[in-house]
Amino acid sequence: MERKPAKLFLGFSATWDPGTADMAKKRRSSLLPNSDDLEQMIQEVQSGLRDCISGRMAPAAVLHSITAPACFSPKQFVAARSSGARSCRVTCIAEPPTVKPSAPTPSVEECEAAVVAGNAPWAPPPAPKPRAPEGTPTVSTLHLPSRPRRNRKSPALRSAFQETVLTPANFILPLFVHEGETNSPIGAMPGCQRLGWRHGLIEEVYKARDVGVNSVVLFPKVPDALKSATGDECYNENGLVHRSIRLLKDKFPDLVIYTDVALDPYNSDGHDGICREDGVIMNDETVHQLCKQAVSQARAGADVVSPSDMMDGRVGAIRAALDAEGFTDVSIMAYTAKYASAFYGPFRDALDSNPRFGDKKTYQMNPGNYREALIETRADEREGADILMVKPAMPYLDVIRLLRDNSPLPISAYQVSGEYSMIKAASAAGMLDEKKAILESLLCIKRAGADIILTYFALQAARYLAGEA
Repeated sequence: MERKPAKLFLGFSATWDPGTADMAKKRRSSLLPNSDDLEQMIQEVQSGLRDCISGRMAPAAVLHSITAPACFSPKQFVAARSSGARSCRVTCIAEPPTVKPSAPTPSVEECEAAVVAGNAPWAPPPAPKPRAPEGTPTVSTLHLPSRPRRNRKSPALRSAFQETVLTPANFILPLFVHEGETNSPIGAMPGCQRLGWRHGLIEEVYKARDVGVNSVVLFPKVPDALKSATGDECYNENGLVHRSIRLLKDKFPDLVIYTDVALDPYNSDGHDGICREDGVIMNDETVHQLCKQAVSQARAGADVVSPSDMMDGRVGAIRAALDAEGFTDVSIMAYTAKYASAFYGPFRDALDSNPRFGDKKTYQMNPGNYREALIETRADEREGADILMVKPAMPYLDVIRLLRDNSPLPISAYQVSGEYSMIKAASAAGMLDEKKAILESLLCIKRAGADIILTYFALQAARYLAGEA
């Protein structure tokens, strides 16, 4: 066969705009021999020339840094330099050798006839079987009817058979807001901030939407001066949450906004309900306040209200209150199985909402209980909940699965502040690979049965899923 001599191109980095005719003229005029650099250039291109001649050089490509090409054959060296850039790195690219067929290409029928006649064309042989390391024992092949590892042997197969897949659409991003104009870092939650409600909040939502996260839930840090025993600030229609909702809906009409319905950010005692003087949390009186809070949030533009208080009967009462005000399209995400957990600590520090006395064990669930979650599930379904939540998530994967197996409603799970901070702390100490730990933790929550996950890792995980480092 006849081999066409390959062509080699030399290129130099420069700052010219390749789109202008004047600069193109400069590039052509700069192709001047430079004997000082010739020897160095030849050394740099010799290996490329050898590959070019033998046909091993990669096909030609377009490089943005190539500005002053000089074409030459393997037997001829031409030095070139770009104006004003005497010591530029030489880049070599080669056109692949053109091979002329010695005979016309046979037709499909001719090819098939050759194969039938036993003249099949040559093809590479199968790759040889990899050798085992020295010292490997010789054993008889196990007679196994099934070898599950066969479906895990390559990335393509593992991807094809993966049962649970994370996407940014699965995430809800919790956002802390405060009355300030600037953001304030949260010491117990590295990477999280209390956002200024006007600027920082908007910027964070822009970032979320850029990576495909279009659902947020708002948590306010309320000034102490606005807190009271009955938490009346919770339904102030010009309050921090309500202003934030209106601002977000004005900027992002299609953003899905979840809100928290509970008194603890507004209660001077730090509890989720009204506290009697003997420390008892008053159930029905608290539910009355929660209904007013939920309706006011719906008026501001909330898409989903989320009662996290764990008062008895609050889902049904809130549903009736919303419907009575015409908000039949506003959904309720019930905190169905919210446990009295030690993993809430960083969150309470972020909002300064720690109980001033006692604990929350009279209304939040006992971590040792499992079947009780079914009682709460049945009640929330009966009262009109649209989504059921388990909180926390990873310590309660069994409860997520319990709800998934016993309810047709969507299941949400909250990867709470303590879970977040544990992964951050272990990663900072070099004990965990942060990226792998984040994605694995979220994948396990979804595998257990969660349809949506509230997580402070929402942006970080979405970037990882998009292939960003």
